[in-house]
Amino acid sequence: MKLTLGFSPCPNDTFIFDALVNNKIDTKGFEFETVLEDVETLNEYALKGKLDITKLSFPAFFKSTAAYILLRSGSALGKGVGPLLVQANDAILQKEDVEKMQVNLPGENTTANLLFSFAYPNAVNKTYTLFSAIEDSVLNNNDSLGVIIHENRFTYEQKGLYKVTDLGEHWESKMHVPIPLGGIAIKRNLDTTVISTVNALIKQSLEYAFTNYPQVSDYVKQHAQAMEEAVMRKHIDLYVNQYSLDLGSEGIKAIDTLYDVFTNNNGIQKNNTAGLIIEA
Repeated sequence: MKLTLGFSPCPNDTFIFDALVNNKIDTKGFEFETVLEDVETLNEYALKGKLDITKLSFPAFFKSTAAYILLRSGSALGKGVGPLLVQANDAILQKEDVEKMQVNLPGENTTANLLFSFAYPNAVNKTYTLFSAIEDSVLNNNDSLGVIIHENRFTYEQKGLYKVTDLGEHWESKMHVPIPLGGIAIKRNLDTTVISTVNALIKQSLEYAFTNYPQVSDYVKQHAQAMEEAVMRKHIDLYVNQYSLDLGSEGIKAIDTLYDVFTNNNGIQKNNTAGLIIEA
């Protein structure tokens, strides 16, 4: 059986899926047609129901639960892993200052956007930009701010940027749960046996990767391109953890908490979280 599978070229995703898509494990007769895109493109695909299985930000998942159900393996959650709000100088900004400034964000449907709105609910001057272009956007406009994700978290200081707020730290201090960044969702209309097998295969693929770590595979390096290998490892160490193997009760609680914030922000009715995630 062939299934389409979307994920980002970032090291955390290629690390998880390498063994699965490159037949380093027994895929139980499944073939995967891969689509590698930035997370906001994958979010937009999910809202259109384009792929069978996809990485997506949690706000995009909350908007597409009629078509998708969340797998328990492959997600990115954690502590100390949140997006950062940065600026091009070291001026001290108050909350009111931030809410008046232009802010570059990596996509309307990203968790970064939701976490920024959670910290700065009255900010309205938002611009959505490809995540890899945000640093330069801020450097080219000293009056703007940017919310950075992925590997930019490790490189922004080298580029002359300064942290304003750790949005993940703000989330953890207020909500006391890990930060849910992104998950792996699968089409609801697939057979339940297919869904459970795919979940098990993703977990097995990650277990294979962990067995060979800290070696970074050629597949990860190929898609990380110009990134230094040390930064690849930092990326993997930060975003791939026990929640990636299985959400567990703590991970599910964190997602449920984020879902509360999402529904409150958007003035919509919350569905039962239990029906949004496959059973263990």
